Amino acid sequence: MDTVRATNIATLNDEFRKSFQGIVMTPGVIMLSNVLGLTKKVYDFNDFTEDNDPYHEHDFGAFDWNGERILWKIDYYDQTLTYGEDPLSPDCKRVMTIMLASEY
Repeated sequence: MDTVRATNIATLNDEFRKSFQGIVMTPGVIMLSNVLGLTKKVYDFNDFTEDNDPYHEHDFGAFDWNGERILWKIDYYDQTLTYGEDPLSPDCKRVMTIMLASEY
């Protein structure tokens, strides 16, 4: 594993996650109470382990929220959101999806 690459990707992903730009929430998440609190928990998430972050890129997280299992995932696209893109490319557009585990 290229640790410098992973560290650079993790830094960009943490910055993106805390910017709250490019977020998609599934219908199940939108229907939950206190969505603002839930998004704050995503913002503050720092419980990265070998199980949920094996590549050390900080592109996924999971936690419990009001009796529901919540997942969030960052994906990498080109500027038109048509194709995948290298996460270190200046042309990379990140999108974070927040969903219920039951919607996966």
